[in-house]
Amino acid sequence: MQITLSGVRVEGRRDPMLEAMDLAWSTGECLLVAGEPGHGHTALALVATGRFVPSSGTVRLDGAAVPPSALRARTAVVDVPGISEPDDALSLADVVAEGLALAGRRSLPRDVSRWLEERALTEDRGRRVDQLPGVVRTAVLAALATENPDVRFVVLTLPDRHGGEPAGWWETARTLAASGLGVLVQCTRSSARDLGVDLPPARGATLHEPPRVVLREVPGAPVEEPAATAVLPVAGPDAEPAVEPEPATEPEPAAEAEVEDELEPSPDPDARAEEELDDPLDGAPPGDTPIHDTLAATPADDAQEEAR
Repeated sequence: MQITLSGVRVEGRRDPMLEAMDLAWSTGECLLVAGEPGHGHTALALVATGRFVPSSGTVRLDGAAVPPSALRARTAVVDVPGISEPDDALSLADVVAEGLALAGRRSLPRDVSRWLEERALTEDRGRRVDQLPGVVRTAVLAALATENPDVRFVVLTLPDRHGGEPAGWWETARTLAASGLGVLVQCTRSSARDLGVDLPPARGATLHEPPRVVLREVPGAPVEEPAATAVLPVAGPDAEPAVEPEPATEPEPAAEAEVEDELEPSPDPDARAEEELDDPLDGAPPGDTPIHDTLAATPADDAQEEAR
């Protein structure tokens, strides 16, 4: 899917809220849009997601003009100042409960506890949202926005205003894009430079330029690399014989011969085999079975609760 902005402009009472700009934004990719605060970030986030009608220009979904309601159903705006940012006085648990409810998910206390536990945030459930590190705040709000399965596009507005390294919230955006979402991240020019973008400081007329795309990534392919490299070290010794079957077959007969030589002098090979089979069972720690039973039962219990 793709959202396309063509000549979009938003007029204000005195000055334009957003100067005319073009933007193409697809699922599976991550866009970084840089601009100084107060020069169109909020207007761009709302226009691109169908939450504000532009004064001029068009916003299309997959090349077709659609009503704003259809665009809103496919998009989510995360932490937009004065629009979708949570009340700083709310606790993390309250924010999660509200986010799940807005996404159409069940938001009972046990659902909130489970959501936090899955993300290792149980100890932070009572903290005010404004006390969370900036990267954690952005990750939590973005995850809640994507709980709605209809959402295909996400806008993260100025996550750098909460502090922290830009690499943290940019990695969150890349992870969302790798899952198939279209992610639009708005930041200041200085944060873009911290991410390696060759962007000169804003001076003179450039200080009031509208936000513009300075970086575009499609992180779907790089996400698969860690999974492949994680397997290689474990399977490395066995992988070489699999690639070259001829050398692998030569040492195997020698190994079998050595095993046969060791077994021949044994007077009672069958008895030794029976002892070897009995010992592991008798020596097994009694606590292993209940633990595995518990782990196996957990997914079934979760599925029953979701079915309800």
